[in-house]
Amino acid sequence: MAAFDVGKFPIGVVSDGTNIWVANGESNNLMKLRTSDGAVLGTFNVGMKPAMVAFDGKNIWVANENSNNVMKLKASDGDLLGTFNVGTNPVGVVFDGTNVWVSNRDSNTVSKLRASDGAVLGTFAVGKVPLSVAFDGANVWVTNSESDSVTKLRASDGAVVGTFKVGKAPGGVAFDGRDIWVTNEDSNNVMRLRPSDGAVLGMFTVGTLPLQVAFDGANIWVTNGRSDSVSKLKR
Repeated sequence: MAAFDVGKFPIGVVSDGTNIWVANGESNNLMKLRTSDGAVLGTFNVGMKPAMVAFDGKNIWVANENSNNVMKLKASDGDLLGTFNVGTNPVGVVFDGTNVWVSNRDSNTVSKLRASDGAVLGTFAVGKVPLSVAFDGANVWVTNSESDSVTKLRASDGAVVGTFKVGKAPGGVAFDGRDIWVTNEDSNNVMRLRPSDGAVLGMFTVGTLPLQVAFDGANIWVTNGRSDSVSKLKR
């Protein structure tokens, strides 16, 4: 295992295919690290308390929680291409192949932005305190931390396709190419949901305060905030 120093309170992380980008929540910047050796290739100032990040194939998008906006930076050199206002306290961000979706924690909404120019195409109500977002190829999934649910929105028009109960305080969400995985922070478990109807296919105990979840092509990885560990689950 290797560890690399970044800024204060790193939150979001994403790969652009060649490099890793890290959002440092208390340093108000993004850092670009070379995947091969972790060398810092650049540090770029963004908004207040950057949270999660996404890659759209060319650019990096970061949700600035305390600035109520998202920023778009060119992945090649970190140049700022635009700053776009969204709802209150944006946290999660995901790219659906054409548009960018942002969860607005204190507005209880999700914003849909056109990736090409940042134009807001819609704002859609979800549950209480939406945190993370994921795209399953046709729909956007949102974890509603204080509603103990996930909301499924049709990506084409933002219509609510379903709202499904999960564990206590759902935080992270990911799509593995087949199923949806949700971390339940106060239940200390991860749930596997069938995308078609939200049915629970499995519930797996992990560490204390599971926060985020990711799929590596074969396995599910979960960060356990109060266990100082990550859990690896077979898909």
